[in-house]
Formats: sequence, structure tokens, C-alpha cells
Amino acid sequence: MTSDSRPPAAEDETRSTSESENPAIASPKPKAHAPLKNQDWWPEQVDVSMLHAQSSKSNPLGADFDYAEEFKKLDVEALKRDIFDLMTTSQDWWPADYGHYGGLFIRMSWHAAGTYRIADGRGGGGCGAQRFAPLNS
Repeated sequence: MTSDSRPPAAEDETRSTSESENPAIASPKPKAHAPLKNQDWWPEQVDVSMLHAQSSKSNPLGADFDYAEEFKKLDVEALKRDIFDLMTTSQDWWPADYGHYGGLFIRMSWHAAGTYRIADGRGGGGCGAQRFAPLNS
């Protein structure tokens, strides 16, 4: 008997199996669950996966569309002027900050890029989408 009137503990009872080396605290158990997805939060959402199907039937430009040839027809200088006008023409329904929409565009891009999720590779600025329902990004 020990000094406190208890029998000595068996070898197995004193061996620590805890990473903390404290027999009162159990070792952490690895979790085998996956991160939550949009389907977990909104189980009744409409399945829009078929909208991402790549088929010649879903291509409005046609099978014989030549992107390089069509790009050569583009008036790049006119496009630059249009973009400048868009960025500097303030609208009553959303006034531009200090007469320019550049700050807003940068902020929205920052928000889109900040939604990238490493766990499942979703979100991010690659699609111009933000990870908020109902975008299903």
C-alpha cells in the first residue's frame, strides 16, 4: 500500500497516452468531416450545376467562331474611350466617389478575391463572383 492507503496503480493505468502528457486530458481525436458547403447551409437551393455544362449547344457564338479573327476587328481605342467614360460619368443612382468609379471597382475586386476558400477551391476573383447566396460561387 502507498502512504495514502491506496494500492499502487498498475503500469497501464499510469502510462500516459495523451499528447499533453496529462492522463486526465485525452488525446485529441482527428475529425474526419469535410468543410461545410453551400448545400449544407441552403439544402433547398435550386441546382444550377447544369448551367456550367460546356457543350457546343450552349455556345451562342457557334462552333466555327474564331476568337482571334474577331478580336482583330475590335476598335481598341474606342473601347478605351468607352471605359474612360464609364469610369468617370457619375450616375444619380450610384454616385461615383470623387467623380470616379475606380475605387468602387477595386473594392469589389478585393471582396471577390477575399472570398477564396482554400479548403475546397471555391470563391475568389477568377469568376468575378462573391461567395454570397444566391450566387452559388
